[in-house]
Amino acid sequence: MSDFVPTRHAVHVLPEGGLDAKLKLGRPLRVKLGIDPTSPDVHLGFAVVLDRLREWQDAGHTVVLIVGDYTARIGDPSGRSAERPVLADDELDANAKRFREQVVRVLDPERTEFRFNGEWLAPLTFAETVRLTRTLTVARLLERDDFAKRFAAGEPISLSELLYPPMQAYDSVAIEADVEIGGTDQLYNLLAGRDVMPHYGLEPQVVVTYPLLVGLDGVEKMSKSRGNYIGINEPPEEMFGKTMSIPDDALPQWWELVAGGGEHSADPMEWKLELARRITARWHGEDGTRAGEEHFTRVVRRHEAPEAVEEARLDGPDPVHLPAFLAATLGESTSHWRRTIDQGGVKLDGRALSGYDHPWSELDGAVLQAGKRRFVRLVAG
Repeated sequence: MSDFVPTRHAVHVLPEGGLDAKLKLGRPLRVKLGIDPTSPDVHLGFAVVLDRLREWQDAGHTVVLIVGDYTARIGDPSGRSAERPVLADDELDANAKRFREQVVRVLDPERTEFRFNGEWLAPLTFAETVRLTRTLTVARLLERDDFAKRFAAGEPISLSELLYPPMQAYDSVAIEADVEIGGTDQLYNLLAGRDVMPHYGLEPQVVVTYPLLVGLDGVEKMSKSRGNYIGINEPPEEMFGKTMSIPDDALPQWWELVAGGGEHSADPMEWKLELARRITARWHGEDGTRAGEEHFTRVVRRHEAPEAVEEARLDGPDPVHLPAFLAATLGESTSHWRRTIDQGGVKLDGRALSGYDHPWSELDGAVLQAGKRRFVRLVAG
């Protein structure tokens, strides 16, 4: 592929000159990306990295996508101020399955090696694990910014967290990676792979990192746990509306990383509309884009209910405790909906509701708006 630029959007390419040397080997390179299935959904931030992987594929290289079914049972400490909670095995397995189904919306499944790191980490004997731990020192591990801050503050760091970097590095040993890519928050883990590989007789991998897409808040990186994300499988109305909600300051980064750059309107609102159309068109086509924009115009700009509204049955106690009803119907927690009600964010036929308990007679047949873009028609019985 003549226009392949392996450093497109890259922040780090380490060591200097290492990538050029790998590309001159005259064979397809093994390009690794590891993910932990702590969330079932691919969001736009992760899709940025997947797009770079697809470019490697199209240039004839081999992409190895490692699902960290084993490392996820420790939890990646990157950027964390406390130990990450570990999900149950069945939830991790379900997440991994759903994640793989979404990843192939970007990657070519015929040219992707899907591997689970339990394949090589689970059989390690205790003696082999000890050998692995000898490849990195405690001093080296404490160079990590998150570990260093927690250590200086006297906050606990478990031994299992210290094992995460060498375990992820061992993934590179197992699949004999030439290149490993990831977000800038993964730089330490990726460099650990370079440290460990020579101990197993392998040439160290080249490390390439990419910027972290800011989320809908325009401040923190896009993340499922922070709730500031857009999933690639979300309905077009949600995708379009959420894109329109990003702060103006986030537009340049989103335009470049998510929409591919190019000319755009000088007016922030028009620029944002162009961005929302591009994003929605990619994942839902022209029909989805049209539906998303029509929904946004009707609901957000005109403050009207959408033409098609799903029904939700009032089949519980009378009066209805709205925070619990909304949590069961739309997701999120009851405390989230209490806050939303307190802030005037739950409306009945356009009127903001106050209080948490409302009789069926008030709710039956009305359209309930929860937040900016979520509507349900309430039906008793």
